[in-house]
Amino acid sequence: MNRLCEGRVVIVTGAGRGIGREYALMLASHGAKVIVNDLGGARDGTGSDDSPADQVVAEIVAAGGEAAANGENVADFEGAKRMVQQAVDTFGDLHAVVNNAGILRDRMLANMDEAEWDAVIDVHLKGTYAPARHAAAFWRERSKAGEAVSGRIINTTSVSGIYGNIGQTNYGAAKAGIAAFTNIAALELARYGVTVNAIAPAALTRMTEDLGMGQASDEDKAAMDPKWIAPIVTWLVSEESAAISGRIFEASGRVLAVAEGWVRGPQVDPTDDPTAMGPLVETMLATARANSGMNGEPGGPPQSPTAPNSTGGR
Repeated sequence: MNRLCEGRVVIVTGAGRGIGREYALMLASHGAKVIVNDLGGARDGTGSDDSPADQVVAEIVAAGGEAAANGENVADFEGAKRMVQQAVDTFGDLHAVVNNAGILRDRMLANMDEAEWDAVIDVHLKGTYAPARHAAAFWRERSKAGEAVSGRIINTTSVSGIYGNIGQTNYGAAKAGIAAFTNIAALELARYGVTVNAIAPAALTRMTEDLGMGQASDEDKAAMDPKWIAPIVTWLVSEESAAISGRIFEASGRVLAVAEGWVRGPQVDPTDDPTAMGPLVETMLATARANSGMNGEPGGPPQSPTAPNSTGGR
């Protein structure tokens, strides 16, 4: 087998279960040395448990790979710094960070409390920023020292963020923010030899099993197996992906696609008269494409609060 990631040192956050576990196992099978990060918290982010990360490390080692466990909270700035340093101290380098950790606290906006908002924004948005920031600083220093850098950041966004999903203003806002973060970080870090991309996964995991996915057909469950998402992430971590940056890929057992970002639609000459605005807006909207639904198509259907969540989580 052609091992795409031979010798590359990779951090995968939220790697104790679900999608992150599949990432860690496939990366290791392709020769990567993996820091398996997982706080081991519940689906809503509460609590902690070292055993999920330890179990994945044990699986990798038993298969002949190299891995080490890490139990830091990705939203802890200093903890993220320690995680990056652990990779360097343990394996001598760092080549990629896969930001996958996440939680859910779904609620309709009128009922969502501040804690539910803060927790989701913290884990997803700050939990992407903190590891990426410390990795970026590491690669910048390597680049300034004249060393060749082949860095990768792979973030996790969601169709809930880039297209919109009912009941997830907190989660969707975080995931939309991660999409913007990916684009901007890609522009900033190109000079140092670092690419930044994101995945919008769809999978049946602990995060989604009680949101309707648990009653899916066997065919649907097979298509929503997390194993389908790991190949694109493994390839993005590899040297082969050096020319790809600032892109978002939807991935599941049903689709592999590139999401296209906001573009300027129909336009008219501006006016300083608010009473003239109505006809102008009507003119623009008459030829504008509708916002995409959860199927990624303009004017596509929204997802109801009780329908299966297709975001995958971690």
